[in-house]
Amino acid sequence: MLSFIEMFLSHQWKIIFASPAALSEHRANLISLGVEEVAIELNSSSFDDWVSQLQPDMVLFDRFMMEEQFGWRVEQCCPDALRILDTEDLHSLRETRHQWIKQQLRSDNLDISQLSSPRELYQRMAKQDQCKREIAAIYRSDLTMMVSDFEINLLTQSFGVPDNLLTHCPFMLPAAQTNTPLFSERQHFISIGNFRHAPNWDAVLWLKQQLWPLIRQRLPDAELHIYGAYPPPKATALHNEKEGFLVKGWTEDAHLVMRQAKVLLAPLRFGAGIKGKLVDAMRNGTPSVTTTMGTEGMIDSKETWSGEQTNTPEKFAQAAINLYSNDEHWQLAQTRGYQILTDHFCQAKIQKNLMLRVEALLEAEQLAQHRLANFTGQMLLHHQHKSTKYMAQWIEAKNQLVPASVEPTEPAS
Repeated sequence: MLSFIEMFLSHQWKIIFASPAALSEHRANLISLGVEEVAIELNSSSFDDWVSQLQPDMVLFDRFMMEEQFGWRVEQCCPDALRILDTEDLHSLRETRHQWIKQQLRSDNLDISQLSSPRELYQRMAKQDQCKREIAAIYRSDLTMMVSDFEINLLTQSFGVPDNLLTHCPFMLPAAQTNTPLFSERQHFISIGNFRHAPNWDAVLWLKQQLWPLIRQRLPDAELHIYGAYPPPKATALHNEKEGFLVKGWTEDAHLVMRQAKVLLAPLRFGAGIKGKLVDAMRNGTPSVTTTMGTEGMIDSKETWSGEQTNTPEKFAQAAINLYSNDEHWQLAQTRGYQILTDHFCQAKIQKNLMLRVEALLEAEQLAQHRLANFTGQMLLHHQHKSTKYMAQWIEAKNQLVPASVEPTEPAS
């Protein structure tokens, strides 16, 4: 989201960031960027009054839940505004994989590679209410930004979503700084990720229970430093200095601790989108060991990774040991990471392509033709948003029915 804000600011756009969420202690300082922040309410016509007066040229929804809540209001109050959805990743894909892997763990028949089968994913996702909601939001929007080409292919080929409603927009990154610390200047392993994110917590447990003991057995002096925001007590309880398993929690500078580490471990068994931790590792010259789930949408199938990608505990541990112990192997992996950033995450190229799509749709005639061709989206706007609209209005009316306060009477003398 910050990348989008910075891109639009560079084109001299006026940006207003409106959110109904409570302010986070780790939030970005948008005011310093010249971005106006506005607090908005759910299920309140106050948003209608505000956005009607504002009349924006474009509205960007952060995830499908925001489109559900506010899309019908924008369409009603600002019919000419371009409506863009940023999925971040397909939530229904991640949830499907989460439930699927739970079933596999119970049956002791874990095979991560199965979780990438488009046919099997469709069979499972199509039964989900969340999937229907998410794809409906894509249809109702004029354009949806997708970070992963795997997810674009899944939507277009399995679900039949028209490709003109989607645009590939992975992380937009400047050229990597290659003057990072050398192999000999680094030590220990690192794992990082918000503890509230289910794939990250699953990865920590897998490290603790299976992967790290195999690595530590061969590298008894190595340590694994685990960073991430909001560590719960069940996570900090895993901290064990004798085992070299150190739960560090929140860090002020993720890039600094990444540059100090020799290898990133990211054993992700489910998820969606593309992984910021793996991008950050490459930017800081830190090779990584991850799974095929981790690299999904980040490289082509025939490309090699910036380190190793493997799905079994034994191979994962061996790959981590090899990277940690072999300077030449490590340097080749680091160089490969810089090349992946150049080939797949070039800021200038991605921004140029995205702005061409956006500016074309901002033309009134082209936007009208684009919407006319999307009859399914228009139909969903007519039917589905009516239910969302009336539910929101019912909640608002209910919230206004606050019993009048009763004046206390004085006790009898």
